[in-house]
Amino acid sequence: MSIKLIDLQHISKSYGSNMVLDDMNLYIRENEFLTLLGPSGCGKTTTLRIIGGFESPDTGHVMFNGTDITKLPPNKRQLNTVFQKYALFTHMNIEENIAFGLRIKGKTDQYIKDKIKYALKLVNLDGYEKRMPDSLSGGQQQRIAIARAIVNEPKLLLLDEPLGALDLKLRQDMQYELIRLKNELGITFIYVTHDQEEALTMSDTIVVMNQGYIQQIGTPESIYNEPENAFVADFIGDSNIIDAVMVRDELVSFLGARFACVDKGFGENKPVDVVIRPEDVLLVAPDEGTICGEVSHLIFKGVHYEMEVMANGFEWLVHSTTMFPVGTKVGIKVDPFNIQIMNKPVSEDEEAVGVEE
Repeated sequence: MSIKLIDLQHISKSYGSNMVLDDMNLYIRENEFLTLLGPSGCGKTTTLRIIGGFESPDTGHVMFNGTDITKLPPNKRQLNTVFQKYALFTHMNIEENIAFGLRIKGKTDQYIKDKIKYALKLVNLDGYEKRMPDSLSGGQQQRIAIARAIVNEPKLLLLDEPLGALDLKLRQDMQYELIRLKNELGITFIYVTHDQEEALTMSDTIVVMNQGYIQQIGTPESIYNEPENAFVADFIGDSNIIDAVMVRDELVSFLGARFACVDKGFGENKPVDVVIRPEDVLLVAPDEGTICGEVSHLIFKGVHYEMEVMANGFEWLVHSTTMFPVGTKVGIKVDPFNIQIMNKPVSEDEEAVGVEE
């Protein structure tokens, strides 16, 4: 069983009257790749900076391997941080950049030389020792920043949107590089991003945040397939979110029709939210559907067609490998297992807080 490496206990942080984190509790296991995911201003970067020692919480404790490190400065913590801006020293070559932290620690020249060679091999940049940072591409500079972090053998690597400045192809390449490095080195990764695809691709665990609160914690599969509230469903991938009424167990009514589902325990005739992913909407002949509609928009996305279907006053988003031209009359069916039922929030505060426990 994995042990807790980081344990955040009742962390709160405000800037003036702006509450950024409110009584946050979260733990990160050893060798875990955990991603803090959420929109701008949700508190994810503040959480990372508190773990790194760059910010102090107003209340609460940061525990590292069972030891309270809340008041410990960043250079005394067994971790390194990689920022979006690579922060390489432009007047130093790659070798000198990577060696910087090791020289401060007083390591021998041979030790430093061996570590540089090892780190460059890990990030697939062998032979780049004498190059200057400005001669490298963005992706190469980011890999050097990661090499500089890992030569210090941290137990924990913090990554603050490190791929945000890269183009799509480079970003995808670096995602696979980070997964490979994590597996090879056995380092715990805490990764901050607002990019849902990035989080789903790389993480063992995703923490979805909004307005200073944790909305949901889970594997990429559970976060995507079983969102716990409308915010998570809407933020992670595309969703059709529809006002509905739970008629009784395993039967829900929305858009003037009744649909079989698998959820129980919501009560009878209770207002709920229904979430249906675009790829789970089945387009069939009009007389075969639970409800009928008409295709209003069509875009080819490469691996599938993205369509909008107006049905019973609601614009459905549909992903399908079968193309239905604009103007086509269609029926809509949904497998009961693909209808997710969620309680409606009773107030705006509850909507922001989500599943905070």
